[in-house]
Amino acid sequence: MGVPVFILAGLLVHFVFLASIFDIYFSSPLVHGMTPQQTPLPPPAKRLVLFVADGLRADSLFELNSNNTPQAPYLRAILENNGSWGISHTRVPTESRPGHVALIAGFYEDVSAVAKGWKENPVEFDSVFNESKHTWSWGSPDILPMFAKGATGDHVYTFCYTAESEDFGAQDAAELDTWVFDHVKSFFNSSRSNQTLFSALNEEKVVLFLHLLGIDTNGHAHRPYSKEYKENIRKVDEGVEEIVSMLESFYGNDGKTAYILTSDHGMTDWGSHGAGHPSETLTPLIAWGAGVNYPQEVTSQLFEDNFLKEWKLENLKRMDVNQADIAPLMASLIGVPFPLNSVGTLPLEYLNNSDHFKAESMFTNAVQVLEQFKVKMSQKKRTTLSFLFTPFKPLSDSEQINFLKKARLYIQQQKYSEAVSLCKTLINLALEGLSYYHTYDRLFLGLSIAVSFVGWTTYVILVIIKTHTNLIKAAQINNKESTGPLYSFMFAGMIIAFFLLIQASPWTYYVYCLLPVPIWYAVVRELHVIQDLAANLWSLPVGHSVGFLLICILGIELLVFSFFYRSTLTVGLLVFAGWPVITQMWVQAKRTTLIWTLLCVFLAVFPLMPVVGREPNIPLVIVAGLTTLLISCFSLASFSRSENKYRGKEDLKVYFYQMFSIALSTYVVSSTHNSLKNKQGLPVFNQIVSWMTLASSSALPLLSPTLLFQRLFSILLSLMATYLLLSTGYEALFPLVLSGLMLVWIQMEQEALQHYGLSLRSKLAVFNFAYATDITQFRQLHLDDIRRSFFFVFFIVTAFFGTGNIASVNSFDPASVYCFLTVFSPFMMGGLLLLKVVIPFVLVSCAFEAVQVTTQLSSKRLWKLA
Repeated sequence: MGVPVFILAGLLVHFVFLASIFDIYFSSPLVHGMTPQQTPLPPPAKRLVLFVADGLRADSLFELNSNNTPQAPYLRAILENNGSWGISHTRVPTESRPGHVALIAGFYEDVSAVAKGWKENPVEFDSVFNESKHTWSWGSPDILPMFAKGATGDHVYTFCYTAESEDFGAQDAAELDTWVFDHVKSFFNSSRSNQTLFSALNEEKVVLFLHLLGIDTNGHAHRPYSKEYKENIRKVDEGVEEIVSMLESFYGNDGKTAYILTSDHGMTDWGSHGAGHPSETLTPLIAWGAGVNYPQEVTSQLFEDNFLKEWKLENLKRMDVNQADIAPLMASLIGVPFPLNSVGTLPLEYLNNSDHFKAESMFTNAVQVLEQFKVKMSQKKRTTLSFLFTPFKPLSDSEQINFLKKARLYIQQQKYSEAVSLCKTLINLALEGLSYYHTYDRLFLGLSIAVSFVGWTTYVILVIIKTHTNLIKAAQINNKESTGPLYSFMFAGMIIAFFLLIQASPWTYYVYCLLPVPIWYAVVRELHVIQDLAANLWSLPVGHSVGFLLICILGIELLVFSFFYRSTLTVGLLVFAGWPVITQMWVQAKRTTLIWTLLCVFLAVFPLMPVVGREPNIPLVIVAGLTTLLISCFSLASFSRSENKYRGKEDLKVYFYQMFSIALSTYVVSSTHNSLKNKQGLPVFNQIVSWMTLASSSALPLLSPTLLFQRLFSILLSLMATYLLLSTGYEALFPLVLSGLMLVWIQMEQEALQHYGLSLRSKLAVFNFAYATDITQFRQLHLDDIRRSFFFVFFIVTAFFGTGNIASVNSFDPASVYCFLTVFSPFMMGGLLLLKVVIPFVLVSCAFEAVQVTTQLSSKRLWKLA
């Protein structure tokens, strides 16, 4: 296989591996074709008012102030005197879109839906709004349109402020909530002179949705324990009181209005959300009005947390729910069909109605969930051969009929508690069955991908050994290869394809299941390489082989653990610090070894620090900028004294411009922070400078001298200017220490070459990228090159996880992008945060390329090994 074909095949295989993760593990759970289910008895409420305080934590609402006064006096009085309360438990990802979908549609979107947009529906779904007679909603343009777009007919109306209003740098983000309250009041006042609107508002099955984004915006900008966040809660409390009073007056206190206040997600102490910390997943739920239970006094309650004592609510019954349970609660209160895709269980404790109504509602809930199970089962049954299909035994056809008949009989016999209990059991089984059929092919597909991955890894290793080492005898090439393996693998592929065809499997199944066939055929073709390798390994001393194997296993385990525990990187870096001592290299390069050891120790400190954004520290960012300028001055003086001086004034201009960018970036960070702190917004000058710095950072290094260290240092300065603009604390120092270690790594590898006698040490000071590399000087791979590749992989992991956890959204502070924009723009902000993560990766990659070239290795050889 030629190099271009090998690279193309590698890209294709890795693309399939990446795509399979989302296709196999994060596919949409929704099914279609169910029949709407509605409670047959009249509902207690004609209308429902849903308040969603975006980003409101449960503890922020329920806890008392230092003087024992409530954060929200009106809502506190409601839960103590008029309604029911509890904690709504959300699920990961704790973002606005999945949270609102769970609240209003009753199901949990797959994780990938977050990346598909806030304003579009990646999949069509039913919701309480869709089932209502009329829904009027006010709030954010990022939330409201997705429910209006998915609704059938023209009965979901939205009133949104402009997207530009969602500004983290605004003087007072609580104005977003004030806008909502004012427009609701204005809307109802105008309805008195509009008979059509007035009549519609007085119909049954009406929903009013108030999306309140101010709390979330203030939480991001100022943190949840800030004065602004708490003041926003007070304003929401006052606004809710005014709206309730206005509605009661409008409807003549008819007692037919139900109210629910909750949140889509919480927020961490450092002002972010997206992961599964309790501060993000625990949200408040308060319900009152028509059909809702009054407060229930109790003597004791059993909960694992201590919130009841902290909030002084020990004597009021706390009724926790899952977030998706709120959708069936709303549907039951106003008598609309349960959302078709809802997986919530109706929380009966919140209902103030007859036992008959509760039993009928629970029965409707059970039938609605069971409908989804039946559709899912029939879909899977159609695409699986009958003799291979394994049904979900607890809910066979006969069991379903028995459950429904028994529950209906209990209701007819007025054994309502038994009917409710049976319906809850049926719902739990149906949900288990839904999960069973949704993941039915997961093991099979996962094994196919695993077999492909092992095969591809084996093939790459064999190619490296064959083409880049001296372990294999050249005389082994056989021009007359046996066609037996080819026919065998072709036959196996045909069998797999036929098997998938008769099951009417999706086209992606063909890709995942057929991929192992060509990969393992390629492995079998290299059988002679495996034989020669085995012969060579048998000739080695057993102790050396076992020792090398153990070191490899320890190294791999170190990398694996670093994905779960960042402190593991510290252990690895400390081991790296002792590497020259262990190998006796320090004898020939004492000064370089000392610098290497110190920088490894300095870098080892970062994984022990809290993830970025939890404690903003702008002075540290300024220190990082000034340190970079100081190092630049020393480097400029050093380069000027070297035997390879700059080519002319153009080189100096580039260098001075980069230093000026560093100084300007340092000023912009400090200026922007002070401006936002004083609630003066993002200065236009700072925003222009930030975007210009970002645009120039990729071009300027191309104009710098092509000498090794001067080019690498130019790359550092350009990227550092951008990184400073994206920093909020200690992480601004991270690229400096990492780059210093990378430059020393290049020198250490030269010492290693001489130490192991592989080649003479290159003169790095005069190494020039502009000159064509002499391919005749390239050497074959050596055992020590495995160590070089491991170093690269470890440094890449350190670059990703050194200051935060890239796998967790809330490891990165939105304040990192405030020099560029403060108006909410999820994809732009996400792109900038991704750039911040990638910059250290680029620094490591550039250093690795320099290591390859200066150690006389072809780039493709060490990259394959890595």
